Amino acid sequence: MQINDDIDTKEFHIGVVGGGSWGTALANLLTSKGYVIDLWVYEKDIKDQILETGENKVFLPDVKLSANLHPTNDIAKAVSGKNMVVVVVPSHLMRSVTSKMANAVSKEAIIVTASKGIENKTHLTMTGVLKETLPEIPHHRLVAISGPSFAREVARYLPTVVTVASEDIETAALAQKVFATLYFRVYSSQDVIGVELGGALKNVIAIGAGVVDGLELGLNARAALITRGMTEIRRLGLKLGANPRTFTGLAGIGDLILTCTGNLSRNHTVGVKIGQGMKVNDILSEMRMVAEGVKTAKSAYNLSRKLGVDMPIFHEAYRILHEDFSPKEAIHRLMTRDLKPELDEE
Repeated sequence: MQINDDIDTKEFHIGVVGGGSWGTALANLLTSKGYVIDLWVYEKDIKDQILETGENKVFLPDVKLSANLHPTNDIAKAVSGKNMVVVVVPSHLMRSVTSKMANAVSKEAIIVTASKGIENKTHLTMTGVLKETLPEIPHHRLVAISGPSFAREVARYLPTVVTVASEDIETAALAQKVFATLYFRVYSSQDVIGVELGGALKNVIAIGAGVVDGLELGLNARAALITRGMTEIRRLGLKLGANPRTFTGLAGIGDLILTCTGNLSRNHTVGVKIGQGMKVNDILSEMRMVAEGVKTAKSAYNLSRKLGVDMPIFHEAYRILHEDFSPKEAIHRLMTRDLKPELDEE
């Protein structure tokens, strides 16, 4: 499909909400295309640091930021008058943060979520939350961006490939055009739920892969966990109406492989430390950045039980993370389940 060239995206005014590593990296990427970006940062010290040094030393150290990236603690300033607003906050803060910008954002704006998670109480993905917090924004102007993309590598201009999804293919194509650079390739999709589920659920499997590595159970075990983890992600996706082909793509197996094997993965790091004997609360207390898989494990556990979807790996991950269950016992339970065919019946 051809991108609608009647809309000049070069003239877009863009705001980014969230000054963590991914939000900062995406904001800086957009400045490389000539956009002047207002970046909402929650912490005053980080805003001042970016203004004074040109770096976000807490969340994205040793990366020089563009002079066209303007940090602010005023969320209304960051989003008002913008053609596109990119929201990059921890998933458990999506509702509270976007509620605060509802009166300032244009009804005509495209809202892009780069956050990956499933809300604990409602079991909504991030676009689902946005539909409730930004009711004036038409659903066809909501976009999810996902795929194998460590913030630090994007910030270093290393080749990265992702997917943007919207129920309206023209909206997806506009977002595709805005984000694409020589080193950041963007594909489009209309499977919003599939792209979001892949991005959110892979974080839980990444913690599991880290546990396997922390226990030194070997590469065979890690490969099996990743493969069977994707089977469970696909099961839940099909139940929720996703296109199964999405899980073979960038937002599915691509993001899963990266997060389960890359040494920049916070979720994998959490799992390694659990496997080495540390307690979850102690691990999280040492981290300033969020490991989304911890909260998503709870959502996946409850949602799968509600819908009757068989997800044994996710259930064991939930028990390890939220019920202080022994990782070794969890592995034993998985390995001694009843024998059955590998492939699900379609």
